[in-house]
Amino acid sequence: MSEGLRRCAWGDADELLRDYHDREWGVPEHDGRRLWEKLVLDGFQAGLSWRTILARRDGFRRAFEGFVPEVVAAYGQADMERLLADPGIIRSRAKIAAAIGNARAYLAMQQAGEDFSRFCWDFVGGTPLVWEGAVPPNSPLSAQVSRALKQRGFSFVGPTIVFAWMEATGLIDSHAAHCFRRG
Repeated sequence: MSEGLRRCAWGDADELLRDYHDREWGVPEHDGRRLWEKLVLDGFQAGLSWRTILARRDGFRRAFEGFVPEVVAAYGQADMERLLADPGIIRSRAKIAAAIGNARAYLAMQQAGEDFSRFCWDFVGGTPLVWEGAVPPNSPLSAQVSRALKQRGFSFVGPTIVFAWMEATGLIDSHAAHCFRRG
């Protein structure tokens, strides 16, 4: 514990995680583009620790040109090769392809008149769902959101990834009961 604040245990592990926990994790995010960026980053986390992704987030933002969906959606083979050679990100062909495809899916939703933020927040009735009890790796709700995303063309959005993303973006408040950020 630092600064006399009680946090979720993982949020007190080191300075990087503490700052992320205290300033960002679980804060309700309503900007559709930022929700999409965080979903892409959670996809890159699959099989890795969040700290690994967080430590490379600036590299991801540089490599993916600020996560502007219109820019990422237009990536072709040369961009794929550039990203695969970039040591500042996770160099997984499948995850990079998913990020590009997810930009296209995000834009397709926009073009169809479906606002990504509204789509996300409708699953929790517009307000963060306060999680009670032990926090599982996924839930029936994250499975439902995962299916809806996949129906819209998203990939690397399984129920576990989606649950972590919902926590990170404040759709679900799973801060520990003693944590100063709860509620």
